[in-house]
Order: sequence, then C-alpha cells, then structure tokens
Amino acid sequence: MTCCSCFGPRRRHDVTKNPKLIKGFSDHNSRPDQPSSSANQARASQDSETQQDSSKRTECFTYRELATATNNFRLESMIGRGGFGSVYKGMLETTPGQNVAVKMLDTSGHQGDKEFLVEVLMLSLLRHEHLVTLFGYCAEGDQRLLVYEYMPFGSVEDHIHGYGSEEEVLDLSTRMQIALGSAKGLAYLHNVAQPPVIYRDLKTANILLDHGYKAKLSDFGLAKFGPSGDMSHVSTRVMGTHGYCAPEYASTGKLTTKSDIYSFGVVMLELITGRKPIGDACMGAKRLLVNWALPLFRDQEIRKIADPMLSIQGHHYMEEAVERALVLAYMCLREDANARPTVKEVVEALDNIVRFIERKKKKKERNIGYGRRVELEKKGAVAVSSPKETTRMLSVNEIEVEVEVEEEEEDLERERAVADAKNWAETMRALRRQSNEPPKQTTP
Repeated sequence: MTCCSCFGPRRRHDVTKNPKLIKGFSDHNSRPDQPSSSANQARASQDSETQQDSSKRTECFTYRELATATNNFRLESMIGRGGFGSVYKGMLETTPGQNVAVKMLDTSGHQGDKEFLVEVLMLSLLRHEHLVTLFGYCAEGDQRLLVYEYMPFGSVEDHIHGYGSEEEVLDLSTRMQIALGSAKGLAYLHNVAQPPVIYRDLKTANILLDHGYKAKLSDFGLAKFGPSGDMSHVSTRVMGTHGYCAPEYASTGKLTTKSDIYSFGVVMLELITGRKPIGDACMGAKRLLVNWALPLFRDQEIRKIADPMLSIQGHHYMEEAVERALVLAYMCLREDANARPTVKEVVEALDNIVRFIERKKKKKERNIGYGRRVELEKKGAVAVSSPKETTRMLSVNEIEVEVEVEEEEEDLERERAVADAKNWAETMRALRRQSNEPPKQTTP
C-alpha cells in the first residue's frame, strides 16, 4: 500500500461536481420519466425532532489527510472488512479528539464509481439521527474513500453473531430498541426524504451502534430513489445480500419500499433468534432462517425460536414480548408485498413492544424491591417504618396516582392484546395458505 511519505500531492477535486459521475449517478438512480436533476431534489423536510442540521457540508479530503488520520492505514487501525473494502479507525487533524471511521473501497471489488457517488450524494443530502453521518470523502486518482462518524459499539451483526461473553449479550429490551431505531431510520428514508429512498441493503452488518446502543443505518451504495407519480415500483438489477432480499424483488427485479420491509423482517428474526439469515443445515445444505423459523412459529413454539441467551423461560412477559415481536416479523415477511405493513406501522408496533417490556420490567423490579424489604424487616435487618414515615416516603395521593396510571396502562394493554390477537390470526391464516406441508424443524 502506498505510504503517506511517498504519496505525491494531487489536486483536490469535488466528486459531486464531476459531470461524468453525476450523469452516472442519474443513470443509476433515475427512471425514464424522471429527469436526472432529481438527484439534487432528494432533500429531506426540516424536522426538528428527527433531522440533523443539513447545513453541514460534506468535506472533500486528500488521500494524505486520511493516511495521516489512520496511521497510514496500518493493520492495527483496521476495525472491519467487507465485500466493499476495509474500514479503519482514525482521527483527523482538523478535529482533534474526534474519532472517525474511514472506509477504503476495494477498487477491484463490488462497489464502483457509481455506487461510491450514490453513497456520497445520498448521505450528503439525507440527515437523520438514525443514519450514520458522512463527514467527507476522497476521490484522488483511483482512490475511493469515505469518512463517517465513528460508531463505538460496532455493528448489530457483531453483537448477535459474535463471540462475546455472557455479560455482553444483548437483552430483549436492547434488541427491540435497536429494531425501533433502525425502523425510524427506514421511516425517514421512505416517508420524509423526497423523493423517497429505498435502502435495498438492510441487514445487521449495516446497522451500526453508537453509545447506548443507538442504531444507525450505514452503507448506502445500493440505495435507490423510490417510485414517483403513478409508478408502483422501480425496475433494477437485483442487488443486495442473499437471505435478506424480498422474493418478488429477487425474481422480477421490481423494487418497492415493501422490499425493505421484508429485509427488516429478516433483521427482526435475527434479533429474536440470534441466528444468521443463512445457516448450515445437515448434509452441508444451506437453509434460510425464514424457512427454519416458519414451521416453529406456525406451531407457536416460541421458546424454540427465541435465542437461548435471552433466558425467557419463567418470565411470562418476556415470552409475550417475543411472541409480539415474532408476529411483527412475519407480517413483514409475507410473500404478498402489498400485505406487508408500512414502515410507519412497523415503528408504531415496535414502540408498543418496547414500552410493554419496560413497563413489565419496572413493575417486576418494584415488586422484587418491596418483597426484599419485607423480608429484611422480618429478619430485623432494617427498621420497620412507622405509619408516619411511610406516609412521608409515599403519600396516599402518590399511591392513588400510581394505581390510576397502572389501570390506564392495563386498559391500553388489553386493547393492544386484542389487536395483536387479530394480527396473529391473520398472520397464521397467511402462513397456512403459504404452506400445507408439515413442519420440518431443521437447525440452520
């Protein structure tokens, strides 16, 4: 690899202003009835709650700057490697103290100039708290590099399929929070960006985690502008990752936002089961996670589907939460694309699941805390509170308010349970229509 000391200075140029590459980007993303200038119209509406400051410009870096930032791209600076190239951790001289991730694209790999430009333009125009921020890029000579914000917790794939200790295992609440954050990022692409954007490569490897396991979507090289006007889909060459692609897209090349919803369903299954989308079955044959989990889900074998590391046995609310998540996953995985939920409906469902888990956890912790105090009082380990002290710690009014809130939440919970039951029945009917074969439980 060329070292910084022997890399000759080259003229810095802005790839986003290169007419040839802009034309390539337009050809790559536009449709016959859509003018090429639509690339410049892909700006998100200014939403103070969901959109970051879009005035931040994407910077054009020199190769020398990025080589210096990553210690000449040495092996110890590498934090990841994929089909599109290697990723290095670094620190820019212009922003001391702030780590960045520098992706060096493999010029002989899958991602060419068009995909590079797509990613630069997409992330330059799209700003959201659940999308990875692109700080800049380098396009000197044959070099193609992208500079992102550094995500300290790695990818979801690392956590779900890695080799961490039991202390590092993500609990169900965190997994559902990750799913919710990812869905919000997808909702921004589908519903806020104009024209809408189809992600086309949603997978756990492309969901990165910031502090607090905040999920952000990354890698937009395969993203496409969605259909506009009277068009129902975008026809394109089939791209993406096997195991995540929607069946109708894989067979016809017709791409819609519902293609992303299918991929999201696979991600949900990964989060719930802890298994890879494609596993090794007996006799060396490959088996899709979707096909393995389908019979078990149809037979309501929730414990067999759920990741053993979640330890849901004995925790009824955990089993109920997993069941709700599975219903949502399989609604996203319906063969009929039109029957899949919208991303807005996915966000609402996940928000309900997350709140359900947190509410049950708090109630359980409160009950455990009360029981522990009673036990200690019986043993004389703590002084029994007098009625006056008890009143001072928690007034009658506070108790009444807490009870009222719990009753309201239980009423809402019953309503959600009825809705979930309807969704479950509808999903089960769809599953029976899809397959009349007896379930075959083969380990992926």
